[in-house]
Amino acid sequence: MTESALPIPDKKPRLSFRERLTRNPVVIKELRGRMRGNRAFVVLTAHLGLISLFAVLLYFAYTASSGNVYGPSSQIAGKVVFGGIVGIELLIVSFVAPAFTAGAISGERERQTYELLRTTLLPARSLVLGKLVSALSFVVLLLFAAIPLKSLAFLLGGVAPEEVAISLVILVATTMVSGAVGIFFSAIMRRTLGASVLTYVFALVFVLGLPLLMIVLIPAYQYFFYSYSSSPGPVLEAALIYGFGLLVAVNPLATAVFTEVFLIEDHSAFGRAYALSNGSAIPLPSPWIPYTLFCLFLSLVLVLVTIQIVKRKETS
Repeated sequence: MTESALPIPDKKPRLSFRERLTRNPVVIKELRGRMRGNRAFVVLTAHLGLISLFAVLLYFAYTASSGNVYGPSSQIAGKVVFGGIVGIELLIVSFVAPAFTAGAISGERERQTYELLRTTLLPARSLVLGKLVSALSFVVLLLFAAIPLKSLAFLLGGVAPEEVAISLVILVATTMVSGAVGIFFSAIMRRTLGASVLTYVFALVFVLGLPLLMIVLIPAYQYFFYSYSSSPGPVLEAALIYGFGLLVAVNPLATAVFTEVFLIEDHSAFGRAYALSNGSAIPLPSPWIPYTLFCLFLSLVLVLVTIQIVKRKETS
């Protein structure tokens, strides 16, 4: 048989994202178990009902305080309602996503099914990713279900489509890092209670720790520039500005607030040029960009570490 007559091996077909998900048995099992019964629909209805009630209360509170929501005031009302919905969603996903993942692995140990699961041919990577993807997919469903509620702000005005898109990116990034933290603590703790406590402590620090720290840092920052040093050097000033930006970019609430400031003052969704005291300018990216990169990096590191922990416990 000549070389030209040799059979050419078929190329491996490329799988779609849906096919990759369905190839993982953990994803199928967890999604079927979560969507069966009335629990998922009760959670979804309660989630939308809570956000709707909060939006209505914000609207009536602003109406009672301003007395007129027509004209320019309607745009402010639209921003108030939109900002309130995004804020309450940030708080919800920061504490709901860990609730779905904090018991993902420790719960298997408590039900005495973990050892049985590890005796199968399922690798540790598929177990961790299957648990994480199945939990986060339901939280992402909650986020997309609330998009029509945020779109109600278009009726009042003052909200641009890019604000809705950026808010969704921030929410999804927060969901990813919250879920990754939950499954990390679920892997290192033997009990779901301990994993839940550590996860919620992290969530409190992650969401509320930096705003409390900024209450202390902002007056010190203003005192340094306006009282102690009237003309700081451009290098020191730029370093402080970027340091403050890094602090903002590791907190979801601060990221959402300062991203909105960029959109209002500069009408830019990607960045601005910040003028220093000596007249020069430095580029500043919009906070949602470094925050998204930070969440992706932290989530990737936590998932890889969790996979290694599961592998080590399997061989020990």
